[in-house]
Amino acid sequence: MAAEVVVVGSCMTDLVSLTTRLPKAGETILGHKFFVGFGGKGANQCVQSARLGAKTSLICKVGNDSFGNDYVDNLKKNGISTAFVGQTTDAATGTASIIVNSEGQNVIVIVPGANLLLNFEDLKRASDVICKAKVVVCQLEIAPAVSLEALKMARASGVKTLFNPAPALADLDPQFYTYSDIFCCNETEAEILTGISVGNLEDAKKVGRMLLERGCKLVIVTLGAEGCMMISGDEPIPKHVPAGKVRAVDTTGAGDSFVGALAFYLAYYPKLSMEEMIRKSNCVASATKIKAFFSNLLHVLSSSLSSLLYKLQSFWRITAQCFNAIIYFSYSRI
Repeated sequence: MAAEVVVVGSCMTDLVSLTTRLPKAGETILGHKFFVGFGGKGANQCVQSARLGAKTSLICKVGNDSFGNDYVDNLKKNGISTAFVGQTTDAATGTASIIVNSEGQNVIVIVPGANLLLNFEDLKRASDVICKAKVVVCQLEIAPAVSLEALKMARASGVKTLFNPAPALADLDPQFYTYSDIFCCNETEAEILTGISVGNLEDAKKVGRMLLERGCKLVIVTLGAEGCMMISGDEPIPKHVPAGKVRAVDTTGAGDSFVGALAFYLAYYPKLSMEEMIRKSNCVASATKIKAFFSNLLHVLSSSLSSLLYKLQSFWRITAQCFNAIIYFSYSRI
């Protein structure tokens, strides 16, 4: 059966080292844990949609190497069609080398690799799946021109387009606004795009109006614990959609989770109001934050006792919220 959520985007292999502190320039330090993960905004968003039950397809490019092979296997395990996951010998699979200290601060070096080799020919080969989807999702971790072309192909076939301008470009091609049915960005991305710092809800309203004036049909500005601000051409008065009362212990992947969940609801529950879709997607993103916390807790079990105690203290404080989020997340599937 044809995919109903199609994501055109990136795959990154995360190479994560956990340390007590970040190294200074020229310094070598000892870490206490290393693990390999699967990242990239496109893949993250696609996986979230698939885990909610969407029939999904990812259009991306990885290297013809061990990381690429592992990535293809991981996508298949998540029920994602890999028919248009290309493998190339001209570049390695994209990687993100990440160092995280005991307080959660990090430094990251991204090497896009094969992601930048996804091209128009790849889109042409996947044109049938793009044009038969219900929702097409794009970001900016691949060549921007390729993302824009995917949005144009989808729009020409009457497919709803969802664009996440991340990582944000100050000189973003204006066509991205006009070819995005839903333009979804966070506070940082909104500031880069508009030059306005988003420090409160009024700022979010201001940037939402500005982005809408550039040609978007609907703008969503995600605000972390404050929820989202939405504004559309049909309802030009900005509306604040609060987040759930789940404490954001770890925001890793929450933005991608929100976008992936929103794509799922757009494809499978189109009669829901946009406000309700955003509310449910916020709930999914909140559950992701809690899951990330427990995952990180397992990774630091071999770290210092003081770091472990800090995590355990947080654990007891959020136990009740965790169960509430799980119950709410289950309800959101109904």
